[in-house]
Order: sequence, then structure tokens, then C-alpha cells
Amino acid sequence: MSGAVETALAGLGLKLPEVVPPLAAYQPAARTGRYVYTSGQLPMVEGKLPVTGKVGAEVSPEEAVELARTCALNALAAVKSVIGDLDRIARVVKVLGFVASAPGFTGQPAVLNGASELLGQVLGERGVHARSAVGVAVLPLDAPVEVEIQVELVPED
Repeated sequence: MSGAVETALAGLGLKLPEVVPPLAAYQPAARTGRYVYTSGQLPMVEGKLPVTGKVGAEVSPEEAVELARTCALNALAAVKSVIGDLDRIARVVKVLGFVASAPGFTGQPAVLNGASELLGQVLGERGVHARSAVGVAVLPLDAPVEVEIQVELVPED
């Protein structure tokens, strides 16, 4: 049985994917106390990147918004793998996003809105967060976008 967060995802026509296996020596997510930190999540779909390249060149800003949304979905899957139930999220504290950017591309904040808006849609006020959107030269596997999140959990009784 899925909780309110997964029901909200289903209402958007989405479901949590399998956790993306690590590409190197790290864990997809780690918990310490009441906080869960995800590793950077690429926009993997069924184990593959749907598109590669730089935003503003090979990848349109509109495509990149959707890719950031996929990254956030993958991040939620990583969080669930650690806590079991996404309804245990008290709030998303921080989102950090990286955008592989063509020279002169300055729309990183708009790209990361894909991740931020998804979190708001499925978590409501609990999805409102601080955020950094950073342009970079290249990301792993030539991914256009990478997103990591930090969440605070509801205290356990």
C-alpha cells in the first residue's frame, strides 16, 4: 500500500523507479539522525540516460527541465530505499542541482525548477526548500543534469 506521497506521484502519472545503482564507490542515499542525504542523481530511466550533452546546445532548456524532474524522482526513490516510507519526510531542506551548460547558457535556475516543482507537487509545503543551481562543464556519463536532495524526517515516537 502506498502512502500520500506515492499517491500524489500516481496522480501525476508517475511512480517511483528502482533506485539507480551507484556508478562508483558511494551509496545512493545515507541517513544520519533525522536527515537523509542523497548522492547526485542523474536522469536515468530504466538504467539509461534518455539524452546526453550540454543544455543550451544538444539539449534544450525544456528537455532539461524534464530531466531535472526525473532526477528528483530518482532522488525520492533513493530516500525511500533508506527510510521505507516517503510519508516520513518532514520537509525537503535543500536541493543542489548541476546543469552541464553550453557556453553562454545562464538558465540553470529555470532548469532546476523541474526538480523543485515536482517536490512541491508531491510533498506540498514539505517540499519547499533552499536550493542552489550550478552550471558546470560536464557531468558523469555526459548527463545534462544532476540533482541531490537533503530531507529531514518526522521524529520517531
